[in-house]
Amino acid sequence: EADSMNTYLEVNAGAGGTESQDWAQMLARMYMRWAERRGFKVKLIDESPGQEAGIKSATMEIEGENAYGWLKTEAGVHRLVRISPYDANARRHTSFASVGVFPVIDDSIEVEINPADVDISFARSSGAGGQHVNKTESAVRITHLPTGIIVVSAEKSQHQNRRLAMQVLKARVYEIERQKAASERAQNRKEQVGSGDRSQRIRTYNFPQGRVTDHRINLTLYRIDAI
Repeated sequence: EADSMNTYLEVNAGAGGTESQDWAQMLARMYMRWAERRGFKVKLIDESPGQEAGIKSATMEIEGENAYGWLKTEAGVHRLVRISPYDANARRHTSFASVGVFPVIDDSIEVEINPADVDISFARSSGAGGQHVNKTESAVRITHLPTGIIVVSAEKSQHQNRRLAMQVLKARVYEIERQKAASERAQNRKEQVGSGDRSQRIRTYNFPQGRVTDHRINLTLYRIDAI
């Protein structure tokens, strides 16, 4: 019932250090390129850079026909196998990143968030370029205490950040409740996104062999460059 909606897509680096952070950035770029090629609109809401390379996490909003329906099955852990460019000995590394997908809910769907369940804090925005950067505490961080969900928005306007962060929070809470209601897919956000470890992988991207394998449907494609 949510397939026609726009979607939030979240990528988080898992086990694997710098290599997994680089992998998270590669995945985020893959989804952005996929969306752009479909004519979808992509807005980067928040991105946390990695320590040496890549990203620790990124959240984007993807707007287009059936965006959530197309992307919902990307949720899970994605495994990378490659010769690491960050290893001086050129050894093969296995890294993990997790993807979460949540529908953007519109005004026709009521999602109640108790103000007492929300902790809101502000920080200096570290957005892209311009004189305004790092001069006002405009970035908004919202923590939903019952679920532990944390949402960050780092636009220039504090008012806009608060509104956008609450929209993302409502989408995530809605997704949890929607999944609870669907008994055949009863799972919460933690189960969907996972911890980024080896046991929860849905897909492996093996660069030395040039293959991508989806473990849920036992499909292997030797088209990693195109993917």
